[in-house]
Amino acid sequence: MKICLLDPGIENNLGTPSSNLGDLIIQDAVERELDKIFGIKNVIKFSTHSALTKKEIDFICHDCLLIIVGGTNLLSSNMNEYRQWKIGLKTAFQLKKTILLGVGWWQYQDSPNFYTRVLLQTTLSRKGIHSVRDSYTRDKLPQMGIKNVLNTGCPTMWPLAEMHSGHFPIAKSDNVLLMLTDYNKNVELDKKLVKVLFSKYERIYFWPQGRYDAEYISELQSTLNIPVTILEESLAALDEFIHSGISFDYVGTRLHGGIRCLCSKKRSLILEIDNRAKEIARDTQLPTIDRANFEYISQWIDGSSSPKIRLDLTAID
Repeated sequence: MKICLLDPGIENNLGTPSSNLGDLIIQDAVERELDKIFGIKNVIKFSTHSALTKKEIDFICHDCLLIIVGGTNLLSSNMNEYRQWKIGLKTAFQLKKTILLGVGWWQYQDSPNFYTRVLLQTTLSRKGIHSVRDSYTRDKLPQMGIKNVLNTGCPTMWPLAEMHSGHFPIAKSDNVLLMLTDYNKNVELDKKLVKVLFSKYERIYFWPQGRYDAEYISELQSTLNIPVTILEESLAALDEFIHSGISFDYVGTRLHGGIRCLCSKKRSLILEIDNRAKEIARDTQLPTIDRANFEYISQWIDGSSSPKIRLDLTAID
């Protein structure tokens, strides 16, 4: 018997990687945890970005012991309108035994509508324990009668449970790694951030996590006339930079890029642009701040206390 992973890290069921490299960071963490339990060779992946075909559904129903949804903010109160997880009522009735692993809720929303309640009540397992990545998501699901839910935090953060505050630097580094978000721009604030970083650090590096991030920073760079070194748009390029020996802090709006740096013991500050970083930080003390709070950002750059990450190990176990 195989384990089915419904995976946001692939764009389609041909295996094309997601254009948002943050999905690959989540995928890496989910596969790490599934490998510990089942062995990765027993995991068969299908994309959450594509609707399942009849043949794929038949295979999952007949050959897969479990169906795991592997992370990201796939849930919303209006799943008939916001369809980041490409699942409809017919497919929900066919699957029925899906289990969430580190899944979150898309933005702050009203109570789930009737369609969403029927969809999730149908497809989510009533026997397995669902793992969600923040208290906001955990509190949403019982509104639909789904109570077999634990807040484990995001699996990308689970390695931080093995670290303590002494593992993290507190003094400013020579350079900074910046990330910005192509679909949530604030040109005025983002320009101000680049100026602050230019005044504080010897060199600004930029890693494009999203499809149009590099294009965006190039536009800002040309208007500000501030030099920025743009890294290759790949997860391998980020990992190579992290382990290059270059002294750097992370400052940026990309949540999972920041978590990747923090897990590598890099001094990191994630700038909140929506509910995801804010809610995860509320539960775990992940180092975040509102993107407009430049007084705090400037103070943090000059020197900060060590992060004291709080994870519910009992829930994770």
